Amino acid sequence: MAQEVNDKVALGSTDSGLVAMFRNMTVPERRTFWGCAAGWTLDGMDFMLYPLVIGTLIALWQVDRGTAGLAVTVTLLSSALGGWLAGYLADRIGRVRVLQITIVWFSFFSFLCAYAQNFDQLIVLRALLGLGFGGEWTAGAVLMAEAVRGKYRGRALGSVQSGWAVGWGLAVMLQAVLFSVLPPEQAWRWMFALGALPAFLVFFLRRYVEEPDISVKGRALAIEQGTQPSLWEIFSPGILKTTLLTALFSVGAQGGYYAVTTWVPTFLRAERDMTVVGSTGYLASVIVGSFVGYLVGGWLADRIGRRNLFFTFSIGAMGLVLIYTQVPMSNAALWAVGFPLGFFASGYYSGIGPFFAELFPTRLRGSGQGFAFNFGRGIGALFPTLVGFLSSSMTLGVAISLFAAVAYGLLFFATALLPETQGKVLKAD
Repeated sequence: MAQEVNDKVALGSTDSGLVAMFRNMTVPERRTFWGCAAGWTLDGMDFMLYPLVIGTLIALWQVDRGTAGLAVTVTLLSSALGGWLAGYLADRIGRVRVLQITIVWFSFFSFLCAYAQNFDQLIVLRALLGLGFGGEWTAGAVLMAEAVRGKYRGRALGSVQSGWAVGWGLAVMLQAVLFSVLPPEQAWRWMFALGALPAFLVFFLRRYVEEPDISVKGRALAIEQGTQPSLWEIFSPGILKTTLLTALFSVGAQGGYYAVTTWVPTFLRAERDMTVVGSTGYLASVIVGSFVGYLVGGWLADRIGRRNLFFTFSIGAMGLVLIYTQVPMSNAALWAVGFPLGFFASGYYSGIGPFFAELFPTRLRGSGQGFAFNFGRGIGALFPTLVGFLSSSMTLGVAISLFAAVAYGLLFFATALLPETQGKVLKAD
């Protein structure tokens, strides 16, 4: 019934503006949208807490940059496994149920990070947090792709993705407030403790968010025919090429993003001599650019196609990283360049969810999308560590730009080998 309503609304609307989706949403769509947007916002906040306190932990626990970057790498590696498994479970037991489980999981382990007594304990806890962090994106992205009609799919997932920038902003605000009123050795612990807040979102999800009809019908059909997917089916001959190319695509997309966002706060302090509080405004410029980039990226994915979005933003991101880290400029100019850097380094993410959802069939959408996206997370996770170790033999800015250039080159290359999927209708196959 919900799908029939969606189809009627889609046929009756010709508005292609950025906010058309919000005007035409059905009640189930709207509830799903806000549930996923809130989840991704708080997920982003939890993840970005650590990059913001890297400098503090380096000073308190006397660890080098490479070792400090290892905690990010471990989190992302575990998120790769968590995302794949969560995607598989989403195909077996439902998108909404898996979304609830993953949110509670990463909230719990974020809270425990506040009680770490040394760096080894923190790495273990961040690894466990990563399992839920990876799974939350997979379940939420598949849920949104199936809950919203194809006409608005790019804008819907782009708007949800923009929640990451909001979460990043919340983390920066927490940092500015807590480090202003508490000594550093206490402030970082309170930041992680407040990372448990996303768990309360589960009450909303349980009460208001429904499983998409296409998912329910697809699972029922698989049970009836005895064809429930296996964990390894995404590597079967008929789908293997798509799996490998989307995984390569994701390595480029995420390797560049994490190389930049993990180390920009430290870059501002180490090479621009800013304090924790003093760097807040510069990070805010990048974050606002990211937020706008997500929204515009989602709109462009629906207007010019998925591939054109990725081509344009991979080139733009590569150029902006080089300018931000290598071109001598005043602090005022650096602040101004932060906006386009955030815009291009984040905006292409808005197209990934719909693109992957349209490339995989419904019965394998969770496991396929979960593996591809989170494989990219796992390999891209090496980039922050490598940037940290490489910065011991060159400036941090040069190390960031080198790895970003490699990553965005991979994104461009993989995009050229994948088909355009704009406007594809998802079916319960």
